[in-house]
Amino acid sequence: MHLKMIPEQERRIEGAGTPDAAWQAWHGLAALPLVTARELVPGGARPVIVAPHPDDEILACGGLLQLLAQQGSEVLLVAVTDGGASHPGSALWTKERLCRVRPEESRQAASTLGVAPSWLRLRLPDGGLAGRVRPLAAMLQEVLRPGDTLLTTWRFDGHPDHEACGQACALAARACGALLVEMPVWTWHWAVPGDARVPWLRARRLALPDEVLQRKRDAMRCFASQTEADASTGQAAILGPHALQRLLHPCEVYFR
Repeated sequence: MHLKMIPEQERRIEGAGTPDAAWQAWHGLAALPLVTARELVPGGARPVIVAPHPDDEILACGGLLQLLAQQGSEVLLVAVTDGGASHPGSALWTKERLCRVRPEESRQAASTLGVAPSWLRLRLPDGGLAGRVRPLAAMLQEVLRPGDTLLTTWRFDGHPDHEACGQACALAARACGALLVEMPVWTWHWAVPGDARVPWLRARRLALPDEVLQRKRDAMRCFASQTEADASTGQAAILGPHALQRLLHPCEVYFR
């Protein structure tokens, strides 16, 4: 599949990003074609969700995870890194502490959603996936089966680890006969409504019932490491209110 290249300097994650109010006001979001969980992951197909960091599985598809559980799908969740590089220079959130805490935050968040996926932890280095695309693809090929639905972050999402996971999953899906579905996470930060760089023609909108959205919101509260400021460095939360607002809409978007 041909992909239009987006220059790296155009998808940097800097500043506060596009305000959520701009996305909410954009009629194009509500106009995206609706898709159901069963259409994204057909009955009998195994959903395999590849998360670059602990929390990406909730941010990108916390609603879908709940709907898949309701339809009886057996989910495999592949945690590529343990998220140890999120707080460089922090005395509070050292790499060792993050590698212990962030996977536990993910487990608590899954429990809050009411889902019980199988977990595969690859423990690759956080921030170092760009140079490990092919080894990661090889790891995924060992667990993928023909007919699986492979969900991961978009190949042009803006975060190097997210993009590397998208690239590796594309390679693995092609080799194994799996269906690839990509998910925007940081795209909502650097893109703007109607952005021609985003593949809206491939985008589908999964509507989240109120109770599903509320559980997703509750699950995100499990990630204190990402949603609270760091007193040791004076740095604001990585996922501040402005970022969470963009990712906790009553719908999730998927690129098929």
